Amino acid sequence: MKELPLVGYTDKLSLRPGETIAFKVSSTSAQPYTASLFRSISADPNPDGPGIIEEAQPEFFETSTYPSRHQRINRGSYALGVEPLSISAKEKIDVSVTIYLTKYASAECTVFEIGELKFAINSKGIPELSLGGQRMFGEAIGLKQWCRLDFSIEASGSTKIAQTVLGRNGETLRETTGELIGSLELNGIPVIAASIRDGRPCAHFNGRIEAPSLRADGKIVAAWDFSNSINSTEVPAVHGPALRLVNFPTRAITSSAWDATEMCWRHAPEHYAAIHFHEDDVYDFEWETDFTFKAPDDMPSGIYVMRIQCGANYDAIPFFVCAPKNKPTAKLCVLVSTFTYTIYGNHARPDFGPEWQKRADNWNAYPFNPADYPHYGLSTYNLHTDGSGICHGSHRRPLFNLRPGYITFGNTPCSGLRHFPADSHLISWLHAKGIDYDIITDWELHTEGVDAIKGYAAVTTGTHPEYHTSQTLNALRDYREQGGRLHYLGGNGFYWRIAVHEENESLLEIRRAEDGIRAWAADPGEYYNAFDGSYGGLWRRNARPPQELVGIGFAAQGEFVGSPYQRMPISSDLEWIFDGVDDEIIGDFGLSGGGAAGYELDHCNTNLGTPCNTQVIARSITKDGAFMLVPEEQLTHLTNLIGEPEADILHADMIYVDWPGGGSVFATGSITFCGCLPCNQYENNTSKLLENVLRRAIS
Repeated sequence: MKELPLVGYTDKLSLRPGETIAFKVSSTSAQPYTASLFRSISADPNPDGPGIIEEAQPEFFETSTYPSRHQRINRGSYALGVEPLSISAKEKIDVSVTIYLTKYASAECTVFEIGELKFAINSKGIPELSLGGQRMFGEAIGLKQWCRLDFSIEASGSTKIAQTVLGRNGETLRETTGELIGSLELNGIPVIAASIRDGRPCAHFNGRIEAPSLRADGKIVAAWDFSNSINSTEVPAVHGPALRLVNFPTRAITSSAWDATEMCWRHAPEHYAAIHFHEDDVYDFEWETDFTFKAPDDMPSGIYVMRIQCGANYDAIPFFVCAPKNKPTAKLCVLVSTFTYTIYGNHARPDFGPEWQKRADNWNAYPFNPADYPHYGLSTYNLHTDGSGICHGSHRRPLFNLRPGYITFGNTPCSGLRHFPADSHLISWLHAKGIDYDIITDWELHTEGVDAIKGYAAVTTGTHPEYHTSQTLNALRDYREQGGRLHYLGGNGFYWRIAVHEENESLLEIRRAEDGIRAWAADPGEYYNAFDGSYGGLWRRNARPPQELVGIGFAAQGEFVGSPYQRMPISSDLEWIFDGVDDEIIGDFGLSGGGAAGYELDHCNTNLGTPCNTQVIARSITKDGAFMLVPEEQLTHLTNLIGEPEADILHADMIYVDWPGGGSVFATGSITFCGCLPCNQYENNTSKLLENVLRRAIS
């Protein structure tokens, strides 16, 4: 596995003054590296745009030097006993386990190991039982079928492997007999789904494992029921030591008993008594801390970057400094979508190609792409090597696309940015216009609720606030209903439901249930999150469509190209929105797709919660054939939920709506809107329109 010569990450993404953040760095050099702090203003490397703009912050952190050290990547999930197990049998040892193999290994993969006893599956799918250096083989196991394996080893050496294929059409039993001479005394840490060699995991198993148990002379000495504590990272033992789950294998997945009579694991946990292990699971690198930074009390809220340098090699690690709790320092709050950043973290796009790297080199952009480094852990938009969807995301590892200058689309005529770099179009615009702001991230919103933002006159999102918990949605709803002015400057927002793990705050879970634009589809019976037991999938399927929160919701997706808006007739009380804007066509330019309305578009739908008093102030002019209706809007090849011709509803609605209690919402309905703001040195019609809206909101 090729590794980055210098790379790091942080233990948290956001902090307040007085709090400390830890930096974890790996360097392959023998020379020391330096660390310097900068404030991030613009993260767009496009030479036709503002470029990467960062301001040095030596008053808060002096450039420092640290010794280089290499920190390794340990991929693959497995279960490890929390303490050793000692077994002494006089007559016989029996082992039983049920497996569902999803991928044949290149060599062998371990199912269960303790001391000198190991059960594995070789590259041809054949079970291997080994003891004392000797091996015995069973019959080949097919992929994606439940199979119970029972082994017995007698003191005489007589050995039997019984394989039972489980299924709705009955059972098929195969037996293999042979001889293994070895000690029936076993001592060691039990390991499931991997082997440990020289302190490192190897021989990882891909698939589901259920009900491992071990008997000595007929007495159970170790047994685990994986339906216990499904929302935990530790499995209590029925007998023997508990198991610690390493690298977060997937839980709340169907096991051999599942018969489709129950879809929620909380209602029938015995149907979910398996754990899905993967050779490429990797979420928390657990690197040692190299240095820490305590945010001073007078540090302005904003986006910061710790730049580390060793010779020609560098990394730039962003983090977000919020204002002191309950003490806003500005009237405007920018909500940074760190949950969305994490869920997309290390998205390896299937269309990545050499031209992308050429552009990165020409623009002096961030030089690495997760498609070339999958061993750093891919995103929930990718698949595991066994073809199953990745449903966990974490920021406690290097995230390539959470870097200044990272290019998501390398073959477009525009900047090709998404997420963190794309959101910097808004940040740089605020600096250019002299509009003060504080930063709050999803994490503060999730943990503190509306208290995190209630002191602000206005709150604005960035370009793509897609992933949310019930807590973050509640906070935004409460803010709006308590008179807050909410601004949604993106598209495809408030779309998917996620869960945060109670035992590891960095770990997020997504179940891509039922419909929606999906990179993969969750299997039937696996729509409920393991972390909190909630029903996953779209917020719309959880009776909380985005229209109820911000008046518009996701409706159409296309290529990364943009179109302009056409002004719509509005009431006289909203004419102030267009003060100084004489154009009828808004945003026929931009660094994101070349237009203000592109890629993913939201529109109104009163059936889903758009208030009746909503005013559409502009509507996108959508090019024919450029967009498709999202699946949840489509009924048949001829009909859709809105009931209008499809060509008439493939658009973005820019809206303004007042809510009872003094709250209001301004929403643009497009991911590419903010890409227009920096054009012509920040002087253009989209810039003027947004300035009118935000200045009025904070005045």
